[in-house]
Amino acid sequence: MYSMHSILLFISGGEIAFILFIVVMVFGADKIPEIARGLGKGMRTLKNATNDIKQEITKSAEKHGIDTDVTKGISDELKKVKDDLEDFGGSVKRKL
Repeated sequence: MYSMHSILLFISGGEIAFILFIVVMVFGADKIPEIARGLGKGMRTLKNATNDIKQEITKSAEKHGIDTDVTKGISDELKKVKDDLEDFGGSVKRKL
């Protein structure tokens, strides 16, 4: 399974510009801010869901007497994914 960083390495600046050009042609320049807001809301929802999942895992582990060091690895992986998504979202916002 590839990480987000390794996937983004295969996309060049020219390809990103081409994708943005297609988006402008399909949706129109006036819809771009609305699309960016929608992406931002989606990223925020995903971030909140990730935090909720992490809290539920921790609560459940503590309730059942499971060592939370095991869940710490899961939390670290979720944090990496969240950071990758935030980095990706930030680069999309900067391009728009």
